Amino acid sequence: MIVDRPRIVFSALRGNAGKTFLTVGMGACLRHRGKTVSPFKKGPDYIDSAWLEIATGRPCYNLDLFLMEQEGLISSFSVRVQQTDGALVEGNRGLFDSMDREGSYSTAELAKLLQAPVILVVDCSMTTRTAAAMILGCQHFDPQVAIRGVVLNRIGGARHESVIRSAIEDRCSVPVLGAIPKIKGGIFPERHMGLVPPREHPGAARAVDEAACIVDRYVDVDRLWEIAQGAPAVYFDAPDRIEAEQFVHSSKQPRIGFIRDSAFWFYYPENLEVLEKLGASLVECSALHDRELPPVDALYIGGGFPETHASSLAQNTGFRKSLREAVETGLPVYAECGGLMYLGQELIVEEKAFPMAGVFPLRFVIDGSPQGHGYTILEVDTPNPYFPTGEVLHGHEFHYSRILDGEEKGFAFAFNVRRGYGIQGRRDGLCYKNVLATYSHLHATGAKGWAKAILEQAISYNQRKMLSARSNETPVVTDIPGTSRRVFSPELISLP
Repeated sequence: MIVDRPRIVFSALRGNAGKTFLTVGMGACLRHRGKTVSPFKKGPDYIDSAWLEIATGRPCYNLDLFLMEQEGLISSFSVRVQQTDGALVEGNRGLFDSMDREGSYSTAELAKLLQAPVILVVDCSMTTRTAAAMILGCQHFDPQVAIRGVVLNRIGGARHESVIRSAIEDRCSVPVLGAIPKIKGGIFPERHMGLVPPREHPGAARAVDEAACIVDRYVDVDRLWEIAQGAPAVYFDAPDRIEAEQFVHSSKQPRIGFIRDSAFWFYYPENLEVLEKLGASLVECSALHDRELPPVDALYIGGGFPETHASSLAQNTGFRKSLREAVETGLPVYAECGGLMYLGQELIVEEKAFPMAGVFPLRFVIDGSPQGHGYTILEVDTPNPYFPTGEVLHGHEFHYSRILDGEEKGFAFAFNVRRGYGIQGRRDGLCYKNVLATYSHLHATGAKGWAKAILEQAISYNQRKMLSARSNETPVVTDIPGTSRRVFSPELISLP
């Protein structure tokens, strides 16, 4: 596929330098100018992606060379950008930062792969000419990275800007395309180690418009778009992985439920799209507002912030009860992070306990510091409904919660944690009947068999329900050897 659309990557010398602010403001400015742009977020972030979606009015897709195979990443990017006027890509952390010493998963490598020009956002707090030295270092560190401009952020005044601007343009031979002053109070409020999600920000649209006004005033948006237009046409030898997926054939279209509300909304768009393309009918529901779980053949619970909605989740007893009863009849459930916490017995927030769904008799407590943060590598070493044993999965975790010490003993776990923390440093992927719940988030472009397995389990569950209704018999429940957990029937703990 030939990609001939404008594209640009916004990066920085480090995290928290202002990349999201600039990318969101730029996206909104282009939308106001009548441009339709595809936003992308480098890395596994959900929150920045949500802000970019509001800014551009388009779904934001993730690009991550660790979570996704390169072929799938290229395919995802190519298909989306060709449908619009161009692409804005927000990097993560510093330009060359990566989990390995070679920088294999860095924003720099992504920019080279996409043959996209890079704009560096420089936090100018408490610095002047040293900013030029750092930019010059980036240019020499890897000359193949096309650094085409700089935007200064947190400028203290006219003199401050003049000294830095002249040093950069004299020594680095790249244009300074804008200088954003220090903004008191901040437009996008922060929590933990990132922004507050727009779903929890009552003035999200207003904040995006304010960012657009500031970027339009202090940054040369038209010049930035010209640089994006200068990206060369490039041929990517990769098929459309989503379109090429083999559909699952069934006499009845399986209904896959997914909880999406302000408590649970961490879903990569591709994960839901692949389920649909494989033949699922997606059923959106809310653990906050729906009285009970709707009729579904499987349920996908993404991550989010159940701790900030613990009281409301606890008060919705009907939904919690219906979910627990469905699990007991064998409903396939796949849950990630916040979804895992919701399936526990209780969620403890600031020493107050809130009842959750009660699928696992476990208590989760919110700590003041991250319990797991970063990329994960999981080895599937126990039979389960969704992954064959021996498979190695690449994921990402970021959670402040943990299971109270010792309560996880005696449970069946699907994963051996090679990298990351998981549930207690060594294991992850709690299993019960047709439920698998993990702290790691997976991307369907990398975990290629995940969506197909959910559909197969949904079809199987639907068929068993119909057979059970005809025979009026109660399905057999059997023990998992070596654990205190049980599974709906023997065939449900291994893939067909």
